[in-house]
This record gives sequence, C-alpha cells and structure tokens, in this order.
Amino acid sequence: MSSPTGPASGLPVRMPRPRQPGRHRRPEPLVAPEGAPALVLAVPGAPSTATRGLAEEVVSIARSELPGLDARIGFVDGDDAEFPTLRSVLAHAAEERTARYEQAVAAGVEVREPDGPVAVVVPLLAGPDSALLRHIRQSVMDSRVAAELTDVLGPHPLLAEALHVRLSEAGLARADRARLFTVATAADGIVLASVGGEEAVQAAGITGMLLAARLAVPVMAAALDQEGSISSVAEQLRSSGSQQLALAPYLIGPEIDPALTAAAAEEAGCSMAEALGAYPAIGKLALAKYTTALGIAPQQPQGAQVR
Repeated sequence: MSSPTGPASGLPVRMPRPRQPGRHRRPEPLVAPEGAPALVLAVPGAPSTATRGLAEEVVSIARSELPGLDARIGFVDGDDAEFPTLRSVLAHAAEERTARYEQAVAAGVEVREPDGPVAVVVPLLAGPDSALLRHIRQSVMDSRVAAELTDVLGPHPLLAEALHVRLSEAGLARADRARLFTVATAADGIVLASVGGEEAVQAAGITGMLLAARLAVPVMAAALDQEGSISSVAEQLRSSGSQQLALAPYLIGPEIDPALTAAAAEEAGCSMAEALGAYPAIGKLALAKYTTALGIAPQQPQGAQVR
C-alpha cells in the first residue's frame, strides 16, 4: 500500500526521464494550450463529399502536428445540414465554450471567465481571392462570434514543393534533380493557374519563381477566371522557346470546378497536373497560420531545399 508521501517500501518508483542537456536535445513536443481557440478551416466552393474528405484530411494533418488541437470545418457555401456553414460552426464553438465555463462554475471549480477569440479561421486557399475572402469575412461577422481571420496559405516554399510533387506524379517533371532522373514527357514550361484575378496571379508568381528554381524551367502564372489568360501565357512561353507545356493548378481544389481547369488546359494545349489537394504541406501551413495568430508557434514550417 502506498503512503501519503509515495509508494510503500519495496515497490518500484518510476522516475521522470532526465531532459537531455545541450543544444542537441530533443525539443519539447508542442501541444495545444488548454482552452485554446478552435481552428476553423473555411472551405470555399460548392460543398461535396470529395471536398469534405479533402478538408478532413487537412485538419487531420494539423491535429497530428499539434496534439489536443480543436479543429473544425466550416463550408463557406454550406447548407447547415450535411455541410455545416462557417457561420454555424463558429456559433457552435462559442456556445460550447460558454457551456464549459458555466459547468465549471456550477461545479465549484475556480476558473477564469473565457476571453479572447473563440476561433481562428483559416481560409483553405493557396492564394488571395478577394471575392471569396469577402464572403468568408462576412460569414465571420454574421456569426457575431469573436474570431480571428488569417491570411491565405501562400505564397510559401512548401507550396512550390507541393506543385513539384504534383507535376512529377503526372510524369511532367523530374522527381529529384539530384539523381538526374529524366522523364520523357517532362515539361519545359509551366503555366501556374490561379483564381482570384490579377492579385492572385502576382502572388502565384512568387511561388512560381520558387518552382522555376526547383525545376530549372520557366514558370509563368495566369488566371483561370480571366478569359484567355491561360492561352495567352502559354503562347508567351512557346514564343520564348518552350514547346512541351504543363498546367499546374495553384489551387487546393474546392475553389473552382475542376472541369474548368481541364478545359483551360485543353484550350492552351497543355498537359495538366492535379490540384494541390490534401498534400501534407497544406495541413502544416493551415496550422502555422493558427499558431502564429495565437503566438504559440515555435517556428514556421520550413520548405524543402531546392534539389
């Protein structure tokens, strides 16, 4: 039997493992602070089971990076039945926080009244789209919940890495320059397709420069939502010497009908890679936006080195 001061004599005592000294010690694992706001992923576009599956993968990645994270999904154009709207998800998060506080008070637990944001809303967008961001901001305001809205996920070196992977999966780029592995169908010019008008094209161009450095081929950004933009950029690449073009969607997926992307690639005479989807970097960047907003991020996720 144990005594008030510890285990009875003869029983093994489990001692905490000493922390390894020096600069090479393992970093302490980061966990979500108790009572931290929810991460609410704002998913644009027409809701579907495929879109929900993609969003669930993204939040699963974020949870694996930050144990204890309260991550939720709100659809910008949801129906509050099968696909909960961003507004209702925020309202529900606020109700749950109030209920937890009231239960604690009723149980006689000394707790501080909750303050600060109920949630941090992270748009599931690779680049800026003023129309979609206005819609997301309005949903946050309509919820009447104290929530912080972050910037979009890009530009970022991890997105250039994700684009490289999607191109290599489609046989349109070498997977690893260091191994000098050649692909017979590798593109010698990339059209980086974005949505959101000129602002989105400029932002995509920053990631495009990082992608060009990785692939050692020219990359130019164009707008899917501006008629003729994809074809015009494709002609510019051809006039500068590129003959085998590929279209790389600078999109996560839900932002636009995939059929429109395929039609633009066909019109421009380009092969096409898949959208970024639930590539691991997307979940990591969403989490980085959340932790940075709360001031709990040990560091921003780092991009892979250019090979």
